[in-house]
Amino acid sequence: MSANHGNTPAAWTAVVIALLGFLVGGVGLMLDPASWTVFWVGVGLVVAAGVVFIVMDKLGLHGTSH
Repeated sequence: MSANHGNTPAAWTAVVIALLGFLVGGVGLMLDPASWTVFWVGVGLVVAAGVVFIVMDKLGLHGTSH
């Protein structure tokens, strides 16, 4: 386990993108009638956050590897 507790550019970027995805998805569900397109865009952003994290980790932006 890393000693940085997630305080890395990769972790922060992934969290911000995932939070944006949850926000977009939530707004899509609150629209009347519910906009499934907006909801699925939010889901896509959450998935993209995971991909961005993995790519940034491979680029060395997630601290030191053990």
